[in-house]
Amino acid sequence: MGALMLPLAGMAASPQRIAMEVWKAPSCGCCKDWIAVMKKAGFSVQVFETGNNGVRAQMGLSPELGSCHTARVAGYVVEGHVPAREIRRLLREKPDAIGLTVPGMKVGSPGMDGPVYKGRKDPYQVLLVRRDGSTSVYQKYA
Repeated sequence: MGALMLPLAGMAASPQRIAMEVWKAPSCGCCKDWIAVMKKAGFSVQVFETGNNGVRAQMGLSPELGSCHTARVAGYVVEGHVPAREIRRLLREKPDAIGLTVPGMKVGSPGMDGPVYKGRKDPYQVLLVRRDGSTSVYQKYA
């Protein structure tokens, strides 16, 4: 009987993967790299190779806060190369917000940190986007 319990115990101990949907252009390599980082961080990622402008607008994020891919996780928008650590923090804290963004494509951010960049790391900020469209700095990276 004890042998039968072991597989169940192992299943209970494994963490639940968090579902994430990502919209990106089919040819975008840095988006693929960011998705790989999210999968490694424990997210279950469904990818839509259709671009992200429509989804970004539907979720209420203004174009000036945009980047090359848009994700949705637990009802929040995650725009651009946001680190998994900040996404987990967002899900833990559950602020009344649209979500997080790293506008543009910051070298050194997840997915923009491959060998082609030769170790370069530009400073960037993860912004929290409130429901009224205003932003505040959620986390700084140097």
